[in-house]
Amino acid sequence: MKELIIAFGLFLFIEGILYAIFPSKMKSMLKKLDLIPANQLRLGGLIFAILGFVIIYYAKN
Repeated sequence: MKELIIAFGLFLFIEGILYAIFPSKMKSMLKKLDLIPANQLRLGGLIFAILGFVIIYYAKN
């Protein structure tokens, strides 16, 4: 559970730093998300989730 909290904190830190350093770039990137079809976003999210799981699995073993 402690590792999950640390991972969530790291996620928030990285997101916060990106918005603090590149606010205008982040706004334009979020606007471009509207142009991407939902199925493509879903597939990308699934690929990143699986990739993250594989990285965690190998890092833990």
